[in-house]
Amino acid sequence: REYTLDVYRLSSVVTQHDAKKAGAEVVKQVEHPLLSGLLYPGLQALDEEYLKVDAQFGGVDQRKIFTFAEKYLPSLGYAKRVHLMNPMVPGLTGSKMSSSEEDSKIDLLDRKEDVKKKLKKAFCEPGNVENNGVLSFIKHVLFPLKSEFVVLREEKWGGNKTYTAYEALEKDFAEQVVHPGDLKNSVEVALNKLLDPIREKFNCPELKKLSSAAYPAPSKAKPGEKSTKNSEPEDVIPSRLDIRVGKVISVEKHPDADSLYVEKIDVGEAEPRTVVSGLVHFVPKEQLQDRLVVLLCNLKPQKMRGVESQGMVLCASSVGEPRQVEPLDPPAGCCAGERVYVEGYEGGEPDEELKPKKKVFEKLQADFRVSEDCVAQWKQRNFLTKLGTVSCKSLRGGSIS
Repeated sequence: REYTLDVYRLSSVVTQHDAKKAGAEVVKQVEHPLLSGLLYPGLQALDEEYLKVDAQFGGVDQRKIFTFAEKYLPSLGYAKRVHLMNPMVPGLTGSKMSSSEEDSKIDLLDRKEDVKKKLKKAFCEPGNVENNGVLSFIKHVLFPLKSEFVVLREEKWGGNKTYTAYEALEKDFAEQVVHPGDLKNSVEVALNKLLDPIREKFNCPELKKLSSAAYPAPSKAKPGEKSTKNSEPEDVIPSRLDIRVGKVISVEKHPDADSLYVEKIDVGEAEPRTVVSGLVHFVPKEQLQDRLVVLLCNLKPQKMRGVESQGMVLCASSVGEPRQVEPLDPPAGCCAGERVYVEGYEGGEPDEELKPKKKVFEKLQADFRVSEDCVAQWKQRNFLTKLGTVSCKSLRGGSIS
C-alpha cells in the first residue's frame, strides 16, 4: 500500500520530460509508447527504498535511471543510494546481456549442464567478433581474473594454445585460426573452474534456502487452470499471431481519408478481406496492386473512418527522417493464405482473435526489427514461410509495424 501511494506521490513531482529521459536507454522506444514506460524509472527508483538497499548495481545503460533516483528520492524524504555501473557487454544470444533473458547470461549458481547448454546455443559465428558473447566472457571475466586464456584443442588441430593478451585471441578468431567449437569448449571449462567453489559454498541448507527465497521458481498453472501473472510473459510468443501471405486484388483510395488505402486482399479464405492501410504517402497504388504482402489476420476488426479493416499489412519503417515505409515481402512463389511464422515457433496455434486489452501484438511488435540483411526478425529470429525468409527491399535496421 505504501509503495503504491509513493508511486502517486512521485508522479505528482516528476515531469514527463524527466521520466522519458530517464528511461531512454532501458525502455523500448516505439512509435506509440505505453504509459508504463514513463512510470518505469520511478518504480525502479522506489525499489531502492522498499528493498532497503544501500547500493544499486547495473550496466551503464542504467545511468539515467540512477541519476533520476538521486534527484527524486530526496523529494519524498528518502536517502540517496550509492550507484555502481559496469560496461555493457554482448550476451550469449548476440544482443545485450540481460537478466530478463535467461540464455544471454551465465549465473553464479548455474549447474555445469546449464553452462554447457547455454554455451552450445550461444551466437559465435566463425570469424565474427562483433556482438560475440563468448568472446566477451573471455575479455571481461576470464582475462581480468587469470591474465591468460587457454584454447583447448586436439593435437590434430594444433593442440592447446595459451593466450596472454585478449587482442591476440580476438585476432586469431577473426582470421578463423580458432574454431568456435574449440572456443566454446574452452570457455565452458574455464567458467566451471571459477564457479565450482561458489557452487560448493552454496551447497548447504542455509544458503540453498536463501537462494530459493531470493529467486523463486516461476509458478506453473495446474491442468485446467488459467496461467498466473508470473507465467503470463512466457505466453506472449509469436505463434499467437496469425500472420499469412496475402495477395492484393484491388487498391482504392479511402473515400474519407487522403492518407488511407482500402485494399481487397486474398488470404486463402472464401472471400478476400477488406484492409485499410495508411500507405498512400509511402507506396504508389500501382506498386501495391497484385503484389504479395504479409498480413496480420487475427486482430479484432475495427472501423477506420467508417470502413471496417480486417487485418494489418506488416511494413518495415526507417528509423530516421524522412520516414520511409516498405511492405514486407514474402519469398517468391508463395501462395495466398500460406502461414508466416517466427523461427523456432512453427508449431503453436494462433489465437482466434487477439484481445486488445492483452496487448499481445504490441508486446511482440516491440521486438520486431529488420536485420542488416533486410530480413524481418523477432528477437533476431527470422520471419519464415516454407519457401524461405520474409524481407524488405532496403530498410536495414528498421522497425516493423
